[in-house]
Amino acid sequence: MLILRFVGFLLVAAVSFAQSAPPEQAKEPEQATTQLTADEIMARVAANQDRSEALRKQYVYRQHTHVLSRKPKGRLLREETADYDVVPTADGTQKELRTIIGRYWTKGKYETFEGEPVPEADSLDGSLIHDFREDLSNEKSKDGLAKDLFPLTTEGQKDYEFKLLGQEMQAGRSVYHIGFRPKDKNDISWAGEAYIDAAEFQPVHVFTKLSRRIPFAVRTFLGTDLPGIGFNVVYKRQEDGVWFPATFGTEFRIHVLFFINREMTVSLENTGFQRTHVESKMKVIGPVE
Repeated sequence: MLILRFVGFLLVAAVSFAQSAPPEQAKEPEQATTQLTADEIMARVAANQDRSEALRKQYVYRQHTHVLSRKPKGRLLREETADYDVVPTADGTQKELRTIIGRYWTKGKYETFEGEPVPEADSLDGSLIHDFREDLSNEKSKDGLAKDLFPLTTEGQKDYEFKLLGQEMQAGRSVYHIGFRPKDKNDISWAGEAYIDAAEFQPVHVFTKLSRRIPFAVRTFLGTDLPGIGFNVVYKRQEDGVWFPATFGTEFRIHVLFFINREMTVSLENTGFQRTHVESKMKVIGPVE
């Protein structure tokens, strides 16, 4: 099973239950506190993201992932740490697994492993971790992260509304603080906040959560909930001005159809960026540290 795609299915299913909810009362529009409005700032971000997809095709990099599952407030059941070399291609990314290590709980003790094939890959926790590890770095994503997580591109922004929350300094750079949520208040999708570089209109830090809780009917009759689900991404500027997602993290509980009940922790780090060409063959970046 592809658990992230299943999560997406749950969100779609939940919307059908949510449509009957009474609409929220409209709020009075707020006065802009800076020269640019939130929509104008995000329009520039979208234009930059659209262009950045082409620029990112020129880079290879290393991707480090760490995924673990545990019983809610209980024992660690399985964890896997993997390193990939990543080469962007014309329509996504190509990954080559360099190393994988892990451990899992079985028969009253932890068993460790290294390399493929990983043991008990078809178990519940083995499948969950594999699907998160693979789907997180969706091969159709231009930057090594699943492309539907954040409304940054022109296509992604069309269903969202934005609010300027302020302007501040981070790491010596001025950033806009933007809040975002679905335009349809009954929609169940991502909501959150983004910090946007005020000089280059690139995302610096984005974090999300579900725009509203999965409806009671879904939680009760389908036994399905995703409490605490959300994502946190930090971007890093390269020397030539291209911004890449550098770190990704999430920790949440997944409760599906009464029988899957796990706390999941997922982290990803992209490093070792080197400029190349999309036509290049897989380039080995070097030994894993």
